[in-house]
Amino acid sequence: MATSGVAGQADTDVKTDKKLRRKVIALAAAGAIGGFLFGFDSSVVNGAVDAIQADFSLTAAFTGFAVASALLGCAVGAYLAGRLADRLGRIPVMLIGAVLFLVSSLGSGFAFAAWDLTVWRLIGGLGIGIASVIAPAYISEIAPKAIRGSLASLQQLAITVGIFTALLSDAVLANVAGGANEVFFLGLDAWRWMFLVCAVPAVIYGLVALRLPESPRYLLMTDKKEKATKVLASITPANQLDKAVADIEAGIREDAANADKGSLRGKRFGLLPIVWVGIILSMLQQLVGINVIFYYSTTLWSSVGFKESDSLTISVITSVTNVAVTFVAIFLVDKVGRRPILLFGSVGMAVALGSMTLAFSQAQLVDGKPSLEGAWGIIALVGANLFVVAFGASWGPLVWVLLGEIFPTRIRGRALGVAAAAQWLTNFAVTMTFPIISQDVSLTLAYGLYAAFAALSFFFVFFKIPETKGVALEETGSLSVVRGRRREKDGVGGAK
Repeated sequence: MATSGVAGQADTDVKTDKKLRRKVIALAAAGAIGGFLFGFDSSVVNGAVDAIQADFSLTAAFTGFAVASALLGCAVGAYLAGRLADRLGRIPVMLIGAVLFLVSSLGSGFAFAAWDLTVWRLIGGLGIGIASVIAPAYISEIAPKAIRGSLASLQQLAITVGIFTALLSDAVLANVAGGANEVFFLGLDAWRWMFLVCAVPAVIYGLVALRLPESPRYLLMTDKKEKATKVLASITPANQLDKAVADIEAGIREDAANADKGSLRGKRFGLLPIVWVGIILSMLQQLVGINVIFYYSTTLWSSVGFKESDSLTISVITSVTNVAVTFVAIFLVDKVGRRPILLFGSVGMAVALGSMTLAFSQAQLVDGKPSLEGAWGIIALVGANLFVVAFGASWGPLVWVLLGEIFPTRIRGRALGVAAAAQWLTNFAVTMTFPIISQDVSLTLAYGLYAAFAALSFFFVFFKIPETKGVALEETGSLSVVRGRRREKDGVGGAK
């Protein structure tokens, strides 16, 4: 009978653990809705670029600025998000992001001039920047270490789904109206509705955020232990609850004790080496040119001979590919580790971008515009989709995972904000310069540069990125940034 009782208790514990894990996954998925808006709002401009350029008579340079202007707001939003989250809480900051998304959607849809559109895109960028920081921070603070990598990757999955939804809605609206610049519902051009539909997920995000529990770490930081314990009890096995509370409290006390040591300043060009690692990691994610695919693909394929409807369809297919391969990263990140996946991705991106560079070097001018003849168009298409596969299965989700893990606890919030801001500024630079380089110089140079940065990313990961698989969040900051040799028998690079 005793044995039966023990077995029954074990079965109950297993069922309880599964229930709690489902609850954690549900909370993480809800928190990642900000990532959906991030992907949707940043990519919805793809189908509207040509129409905006025509309606407002923009030059290539100003077109690039109008598209990239949101990214300046992203940098500011990302920089401020951590500070706001520590002052107001994670949930209020999510609500601020939802309001910014909503205002940007309505303003962009009814824009009457290029400068007006730019202002509304900047406001939307603030929301994107906030979402890019608050979602992974919230997820990392409620996720158990055993599945933290997979749950943190939900942010990137949500981004890819947002990109897909934006491009799909662009394609549907343009095809139904007969073109992005054709009149659609209520006498508004189809490109305006591309922005207006973003109001729907913005409202949903706000409503979901109102139902999410506050981060237990923030509650303990603000002396709300009873509420924090209640939240932790809903996602933590009963026999681990006291330890979970004690661990977070110890981390908070350590942060307070090290407050005077929490500066990001160091001897390496004014910053700590680990901060530079995070900044360069963020920059390389963008310097490979991934967002050129998601912001300009419709214009790109149209410029080399494809019809607008076909170009929109190609963009949707590419975004579906991006969603699918993100599942690969989620499945492997806590099994294989971060470093091997990033190294594989770097090689894949370099090869794919190299093939695109070769294809565009063979373009012929037809009526003053480049055109890919024969098999070169297929090679460019295959190369673009292989690039998305390599990026989406590696650098897309894993950079966000690593940015939430590699910094010491005492500087994590500020360092993550700085790294995210650097990522958005780099994204702005790439997005701003692509129309200028591609239209005024050549597509060959543009993709040749992206291929070179993809190759460089391999060596940066090999020499500078530590493995963080299976390490508790409070311990990841103690990892040595080494070449990648596993220093411990358990395979966790340098952690005791």
